[in-house]
Amino acid sequence: MTRARPSLGARIGGHLRARQGWRAWATALGLGALGALALPPVHAVPVLLLVVPGLLLLLDGRTPRQAAAIGFAFGMGHHIAGLYWISHALLTEPERYGWLVPIAVPGIALPLALFLVPVAMAAAWLRQGWPRVVGFAGAWALAEMARGVLFTGFPWNLIGTVWAFDALPLQAAAFVGVHGLGLATLLVAASPLLGWRGVAGAAGALLLLGAASVARLWPEEPAPEPVALVLVQGNIAQEVKWRDDMRLPIFLRYVQFTRQGAEAAAEAMPGARIVVVWPETASPFLLDEDPEAIRLASEALPEGALLLAGSVRVRRGPDGRVAEVFNALVALDHGGAVLGVYDKAHLVPFGEYMPLAGLLPVRVVRGAMDFSAGPGRVAMALPGLPAFVPLICYEAIFPGAVMPAGERPGWLVNVTNDAWFGVSAGPFQHLAAARLRAVEEGLPMARAAQTGISAVFDARGREAGRLGLGQQGVLVSPLPAAGAPTLMARTGLWLPLALALAALGAAILRRGTRLYQ
Repeated sequence: MTRARPSLGARIGGHLRARQGWRAWATALGLGALGALALPPVHAVPVLLLVVPGLLLLLDGRTPRQAAAIGFAFGMGHHIAGLYWISHALLTEPERYGWLVPIAVPGIALPLALFLVPVAMAAAWLRQGWPRVVGFAGAWALAEMARGVLFTGFPWNLIGTVWAFDALPLQAAAFVGVHGLGLATLLVAASPLLGWRGVAGAAGALLLLGAASVARLWPEEPAPEPVALVLVQGNIAQEVKWRDDMRLPIFLRYVQFTRQGAEAAAEAMPGARIVVVWPETASPFLLDEDPEAIRLASEALPEGALLLAGSVRVRRGPDGRVAEVFNALVALDHGGAVLGVYDKAHLVPFGEYMPLAGLLPVRVVRGAMDFSAGPGRVAMALPGLPAFVPLICYEAIFPGAVMPAGERPGWLVNVTNDAWFGVSAGPFQHLAAARLRAVEEGLPMARAAQTGISAVFDARGREAGRLGLGQQGVLVSPLPAAGAPTLMARTGLWLPLALALAALGAAILRRGTRLYQ
């Protein structure tokens, strides 16, 4: 009698299970790096059908220590490949920070990889079949939630962002957020391990989600607000941004684009309130106290127009010296009055302040002083505008944490300076996170970026306009109308947290109380 030949999947699984020591770690590292191709800007989502089953097969039968090492290696590969672009920021001043390039990205990937250690250990412990698949997805979602909170939080490149290439696959985030979307993504990606029934179930789930997403996008978009947005993208390279000889030319470039954009907006939308948005720290002068800078900026605005400008702001002590420095958004009217100021509340470690000040041998933050944090999230209400929430730089990457308490605003404004990261994956990944916040909250998002990508998204994440990476100019767009509060907006992270806990709990109950064999 001829013995049946094992299937290709069984042979691959056997090879992965047989790998020990450094071979297993190298395989996990490679799988993690391959998985990064699913992230923006590549969005090669099908690679997850190889990566996730491969990781679970590699974990099969491992001891706790072996599973921890494999999970850590996978996380290092995934985050080094996904965050390689961080090294570009150090190359803006290579004479000072170039030596940090081979250290920085692995150094950032290391703590992020640690979050996948308990995920891998749980997957190795759980029973094969649906308990392992479901428990792994739940544990991963919980790990990503923890990553967004612990040690000031860094929820960058969440697995749900792989779908941010279009509004259609993002619609589930309106109900369960990016974490719930990521949970579903992992379940689908691991479905080949469950045979044809698993694949058929995943395909059916995708069809149902697709139909629900089409239904959510089907209604006609409501009429936009009578507001003309003018997003200015100066495309100023980080290397020259703070040079003394470039400060005035840079400022005048923004003033010129403001005047041109306001004229185009007035022609395109007669009678609309014009709102010009400059990116994070676009003004090289203190725009809340420098009389000449205020005069030049406000004179570029037509009557009734407003300017929301990223600028550094200072608080001076009784002696007139600078006591604190803030990364701010300053609101000016055409008469030069400062109508409001928002100070960034969630600062970037090592970028805007040095953690463990005095204990580290190197200072990466530019300037002699750390930035100070503002009092917290606010909604700014300006004359003739729906109230909006300002989000400076990576404040937009935190799901469930972009809204202030109190009355619901009408839109979100994200100003950022991604010039630090050049032409790389970083600006695309940042844009994907901002787009998801629009879908989750059901609010339009206006995003002005120093070198791009500037964009306007409606309340369902559809793109109303864009200025690409490395382009210079203005984007004129109507302000889309706010949508009704989404389920995610009403419940925050409680629903995706409950789903993740339920998935992990169901897998543990199926496993019973037995520990590793």
